[in-house]
Amino acid sequence: MTRAGTVSEVFLAFLRLGVTSFGGPIAHLGYFRDDLVSRRRWMDDRAYADLVALCQFLPGPASSQVGFAMGLQRAGFLGAVAAFLAFTLPSAVLLVAFAAGASLFGGPVGDGILDGLKIVAVAIVAQAVWGMARSLTPDAPRAGVAVVAAALAIFAPGSVGQVGALAIGIVAGLVLLRGAAEQPGESLPSFGVSRAVGIGCLAVAALALVGLPVLAAATGSGVITLADAFFRSGALVFGGGHVVLPLLQAEVVQTGWVSPDAFLAGYGAAQAVPGPLFTFAAYLGSVSAVGPGGIVGAAVALAAIFLPGFLILVGVLPFWDALRERPWVRAAMRGANAAVVGILGAALYSPVFTTAVTGPGPFVLALVGFVLLTAFRIPAWIVVIVGAVGGVLLALV
Repeated sequence: MTRAGTVSEVFLAFLRLGVTSFGGPIAHLGYFRDDLVSRRRWMDDRAYADLVALCQFLPGPASSQVGFAMGLQRAGFLGAVAAFLAFTLPSAVLLVAFAAGASLFGGPVGDGILDGLKIVAVAIVAQAVWGMARSLTPDAPRAGVAVVAAALAIFAPGSVGQVGALAIGIVAGLVLLRGAAEQPGESLPSFGVSRAVGIGCLAVAALALVGLPVLAAATGSGVITLADAFFRSGALVFGGGHVVLPLLQAEVVQTGWVSPDAFLAGYGAAQAVPGPLFTFAAYLGSVSAVGPGGIVGAAVALAAIFLPGFLILVGVLPFWDALRERPWVRAAMRGANAAVVGILGAALYSPVFTTAVTGPGPFVLALVGFVLLTAFRIPAWIVVIVGAVGGVLLALV
């Protein structure tokens, strides 16, 4: 693998991603690939697709788990924490500011910016699908797996379709791809997590899932009650993103902690900021009637909703390091990697393309962004600015 990095390098790389990565979890994976895989070469496409497939199978916010693992591989546990903080805090700060009444998104210019950023996500995801397809579906069987996975993900949206598509890819890999050649590339990275640490993280996650509600009931503490609600939401959702919304609604709206109007307003604001949708928890924690509220409530909710996914990921990684070098596992992952391409392709169609490209103007802007990324090799953050300006121009015209 490439040389080890530094914590500051990881923090700055993810901070830039944290302020420019619009468009939801699938778009985030595209941004990660463009900056960290294609440009910085922290890992190759094979290792990246392996990691994406693993995180899709685990509970928690998939794109944030991928970022956490890349920070871990690059600069150890401090690098993982740096990746999480840098990628998450920009949107969390904006949402807490929104909760305090400092809405930054409104009017025709603001709406145009948001529309332009959605259109940029089309170009980012299209680039990721194009690049990953070239390296991960080099033959007819794997291309076929990608098409089947895309069809399943389109017709069965949500985590059920994604997990089902990955399962089909794994079975196809075991049956059809045992003799397929590996694509040339770098060796698989090691995440440097011992089995003792992994088992400890899994034990902490299980203990917290069982113990927090008991502790909340025994103490009556608003802080622990708040942490329990968000920890449980983070531990029981697969795929992340919008899938967590029903769980959060059940925890904070149906219990009367947050009004339905406030919940919907915060959800709208969460669509308008970069970074992971799980930062919606910061908004909910700050306005919740249970817990300390404000910045402290936001910090408790934010930490609690991300923590279980990270604990489970770290718990699984040492066993994953050992398993994935076995021939039958490699065959299964060849199929799963092809399925990841199909899942990304399905997400490119819906919701990324269908919600952003609403006419000829948005289509042309998305095409411009794609060409800037692929032909001119313009960095993604510059394309984000171009998209925002283009969105404003389209709104004014």
